[in-house]
Amino acid sequence: MISQALARQLKEAGLVWRTSVHDFFAIPDRDLDGRIFVLSDMMVTMELLRGWPAMVFHGTSEWALDYLLTHEAVWLPTESQLREKLEEELTARNGRFQQLQRQGKAYSCEISLNGAAEQFTAVDPSEAYALALLKLLQTPMP
Repeated sequence: MISQALARQLKEAGLVWRTSVHDFFAIPDRDLDGRIFVLSDMMVTMELLRGWPAMVFHGTSEWALDYLLTHEAVWLPTESQLREKLEEELTARNGRFQQLQRQGKAYSCEISLNGAAEQFTAVDPSEAYALALLKLLQTPMP
């Protein structure tokens, strides 16, 4: 999963989030730093019942935060979601995804744009994809 700082940069650069079940997100500026949330259609918790671990299904969950507008949250896209968004952005710009390659303890994402190859390296494949996507989002369309 990408860092919340990088996720904020993607949001500020214009990454559009079309919410879906199982998406991860963070809630900034609400004393919830470091907490990661997931969109779900049902609340399930782990509890001990008669001494045995059990998955307990709850119909509703109540807490101090009644609702949150999507623009107030920061989407934490998964590796596959980042790759999909990167490919969409490259297609719109007549670019191509070349490869994701492991280099020692890091990953390198290589893209081709206007005939020039660019590499983005990070310790996690998600971060490498996110860095490439961020570069594209910050570059004006030709």
